[in-house]
Amino acid sequence: MEEKSIFEKFEMQFDESAKGFLKEAAKWANVLSIIGFVGIGFMGLAAISGFLSSKITTLRVGPLNGITGKDIALIYVILIVVYFFPVYYLNKFAVNVKKAFRENDSSMLTKSFKNLKSHFKYIAVFTISFIVLYVSIIIIVIIIARAKYS
Repeated sequence: MEEKSIFEKFEMQFDESAKGFLKEAAKWANVLSIIGFVGIGFMGLAAISGFLSSKITTLRVGPLNGITGKDIALIYVILIVVYFFPVYYLNKFAVNVKKAFRENDSSMLTKSFKNLKSHFKYIAVFTISFIVLYVSIIIIVIIIARAKYS
């Protein structure tokens, strides 16, 4: 007979204060996800506006010289795609936590934690990607500056 390790035997129980904290966290996650979806909606309107004005508008100011409405619309579409997933995962976390406590369903609570994990994983990968991008840009600028002024 195989003996289970201490981690396999471990079963966590939530006391009432932990349940209260989790319910409140779900409420705030819901608020933040709604704000995120509204922001995505505004970005969608900006993308549509940029696309519709593409024949009329071409910026001719400083570094934005030659940027059209289609270019701006494309930037907004990219932002919508990037911003959608963390907001979606946060919303699914909030909805599933509420449902888990309402129906006393531990599998739904597990599903909610999976969505919370996905939310934080997405944010972490995105943050690390931007840190790598910024460090790369700084290194490239330093190399170009040294080459130019050497």
